[in-house]
Amino acid sequence: MQHLFPYEWNLKDGYPAKGIEKNNLKVFSCFSCGGGSTMGYKLAGYDVIGFNEIDEKIAKVYIENHHPKYAYIESIRDFKLRNDLPEELYNLDILDASPPCSSFSLIGNREADWGKEKKFKEGQCNQVLDTLFFDTIDLIKTLQPKVAIAENVKGLLLGKAQEYVKKIIKQFRESGYHVEYKLLAANTMGVPQNRERVFFIAVRNDLFKYCVDKKSLFSDRLPDSFYYFDEPKILFKEIINPGEGKPIQESLNNAYDFCLKNNISDFAKYYEMTEHKRKRFNTIMIFPNNVCSTITSTCEHVIANEKRFINKVELLKASTFPQDYNFLNVKEDYLCGMSVPPVMTAQIATRIKKYIFDKIQEGKK
Repeated sequence: MQHLFPYEWNLKDGYPAKGIEKNNLKVFSCFSCGGGSTMGYKLAGYDVIGFNEIDEKIAKVYIENHHPKYAYIESIRDFKLRNDLPEELYNLDILDASPPCSSFSLIGNREADWGKEKKFKEGQCNQVLDTLFFDTIDLIKTLQPKVAIAENVKGLLLGKAQEYVKKIIKQFRESGYHVEYKLLAANTMGVPQNRERVFFIAVRNDLFKYCVDKKSLFSDRLPDSFYYFDEPKILFKEIINPGEGKPIQESLNNAYDFCLKNNISDFAKYYEMTEHKRKRFNTIMIFPNNVCSTITSTCEHVIANEKRFINKVELLKASTFPQDYNFLNVKEDYLCGMSVPPVMTAQIATRIKKYIFDKIQEGKK
């Protein structure tokens, strides 16, 4: 089966992806980071007209690669209070957002950090990360885009974090939107990476009536096929670039041999067994016949049988970032790990066009 979108591509190839028509639907990106979701929308034929990002260093990378019409480099808390926004932003087709998610990550402090104001890398200013989702909804309430898309980590659906989901749904509804959410797996969407993310799909109430099949038993929601992806998994051996990459440190040799011999990915298991403590939990062995593990902002993927870390070509393929992307002076793994894989967003954007915007257009005829 051929994949709908390429995992290996270049910015110089242009947009949209081969075989996809331009649709002229307008998107604005919040928490844009390096532009993972922006590239996804462009691959799917959309026009991304601007962005909001707090981190000046990351924003420079975004501008270098995407040349936006509108750029707001500031906290969303400041951005949502602006009264000088152009009229075009009040007529958006999609407002897209990926609020920072470390508060809900399974490898973070979770509940211990909720409600606390802390200093984070993003912009080096004090923020309470677990409330940024609600600041986003405040902006959506003001701009009233036809559709709002918000993405976050799997941990948002687990444990006490589910209370946040209830609040998110409540605030979307109070803002005039039908909202639903789904946990999606990138490895079923043509992304060579095991990455699970929660997507919230919100459609303005006056438009959602066109998107449902009134004859269906489930006429109060988008059809199940909206969320169904079944592209073949892409194994690491299909994206491997052998012979290149930084060799692992000598201190990792024993853990490497243990993982290789026992077909174990997690280096931390070796240290749990030998030192009775968990460390190096970010160091993961990638086997050729497996899908690459989630790319994180501090990626320490070790390639089995090669005793080296993942190289740039492999990292960009696994992240579905273009091979000619200009990272300026930002580390590739940091930016890719913080970004939504472009192909993942492209797949969602394609469904939004088919199941929402096309239906709205048909319904208004």
